[in-house]
Amino acid sequence: VSVSRAIKPFAEPGRPPDWFSQKHCASQYSELLETTETPKRKRGEKGEVVETVEDVIVRKLTAERVEELKKMIKETQEKYRQLKKDAELIQAGHMDNRLEELCNEIMMCVTSLF
Repeated sequence: VSVSRAIKPFAEPGRPPDWFSQKHCASQYSELLETTETPKRKRGEKGEVVETVEDVIVRKLTAERVEELKKMIKETQEKYRQLKKDAELIQAGHMDNRLEELCNEIMMCVTSLF
């Protein structure tokens, strides 16, 4: 229960209401455990830290999330560049024939947010 409550604030849009239920979280965790390779035990000195399955899962999920965030940053930067270019064209008067169309697009985006 504590895990499902703790991660609920980090919900992505479009998730079903039962996504953060205790049962669903447990099944997702079980699936992760089943699909993750168990690290091989190494013989070594006493006190040596051995990587656990949980460590492997955390490393894997962290790497996946980092890649997702890099992709989101790249998309946001591309969108910013395009908007900046459009703004410069508008200010220069090169888009006067499309101003009404652009205004309508902006209004549709704004109304979809609310």
